[in-house]
Amino acid sequence: MTAVDVDTEPALFSSATSLFRSLGDPTRLAILQLLAGRAQRVVDLTGQLELAQSTVSAHCACLRDCGLIVGRPEGRATVYALAPEVELRRLLAAAEDLLAATGHAVALCPAYGDAVTG
Repeated sequence: MTAVDVDTEPALFSSATSLFRSLGDPTRLAILQLLAGRAQRVVDLTGQLELAQSTVSAHCACLRDCGLIVGRPEGRATVYALAPEVELRRLLAAAEDLLAATGHAVALCPAYGDAVTG
């Protein structure tokens, strides 16, 4: 395996870093999981997440800008759905599998675990 210097080859990691940052927020991850079930309006998401409309809209805008969800107008509302649906479903399933395989050890990580974020 060839060594990679992240300082001299940042382009190799910038897209992946941006993707994982977009998925690193609990609200955005919850939105993706809800949209994996079916396309929904912001008002539907706010009711399930118990968050303000402006908060949910901002997170949806982030996910849309990252190309992870798409919105289509429906009357005065926007209905959001997973953009690369199959790939996102596989990614979410793989994340669940990885957590199960590690016994959720990432929750104990001193840098990113539950004690740090919770």
